[in-house]
This record gives sequence, structure tokens and C-alpha cells, in this order.
Amino acid sequence: MRKVGIVMGSDSDLPIVTKAADTLKALGIPFEVHVFSAHRTPEEARNFALGARENGFGAIIAAAGMAAHLAGAIAANTTLPVVGIPCKSSNLDGIDALLSTVQMPSGIPVATVAINGGANAALLCAQMLAIEDRELAEKLDAKRRADAQKVLEKDEAISKSFN
Repeated sequence: MRKVGIVMGSDSDLPIVTKAADTLKALGIPFEVHVFSAHRTPEEARNFALGARENGFGAIIAAAGMAAHLAGAIAANTTLPVVGIPCKSSNLDGIDALLSTVQMPSGIPVATVAINGGANAALLCAQMLAIEDRELAEKLDAKRRADAQKVLEKDEAISKSFN
């Protein structure tokens, strides 16, 4: 199975990245986590993206706040799928990062999840990898069923309290 690369622009993004890593781990998907800045370490970020396919990656998650150019910088240097996580900062509540991540020019796509959406970034990568991996697709189906069951259990508890 191909692995997922997770890059963050700063270690302050670690709480969001941890949600992605935990989700991948629960699904049995191998991953690597790195800190690369689009602005402070552009060559390292570029080299990671350029070598990602040859190094066994199938998708890359890029988490960054504020200017949030990391996902775009990674996507500019690979044709692997890149999923951006805009991270909330003290300025503008992450709207700046959301717009920086989602507003990519034609030809350099970045799939973008919600602000601080680490778990969904991992699930989106898992769904892409599951296109060719039936076992992973079955794990995703089981997760959906388990998530639905949790909602139904909460409904039952609430219904007993009020109905």
C-alpha cells in the first residue's frame, strides 16, 4: 500500500495533523510526518514533493495557517493528489488560510477540507487509495457503518429522554 505524506508549515499545526495521523493509523495506512515551510524551507518542501511518488507516497496532506501556501507549493511540484488543511490562527479565524489553500490556479489543484479538518483530510486520502485497494475500501465502509451506529445510539438516548 502506498503511504500518505503529511507536511505541516509549523509545529504549531501538530494538533490538527495529529487528527490526520490518528485516522490513518486507525485504518492501517502507513504515513510520514514532516515540517516544511513554503516560505522558510522552500527547497526542502519542493524536494519532498518532487520525490514523493518515487518514495512510495500515494497522496500528500499539507497543513498550514495564515498565508497557507504550503499545499500549493507541494502541488506545484507533484502530480500526486494533495489535500490541504487550512489551520486556524489568531488572525481571521483561519479564513485567510482557507482562501489561500482553496484558491489555486487552474492546472494545480489542491483538494481542501474544512478549517482544522485533519480527520477529513486523512479520510479523503484513504478514499483515493481505496480506489485500487479493496481491503482499505472495506475498512472505510466499516467505519461509515460504525459512525452511523453511534449516531443512532445517540438518537435512541435522546429520544428516551424527551419522547
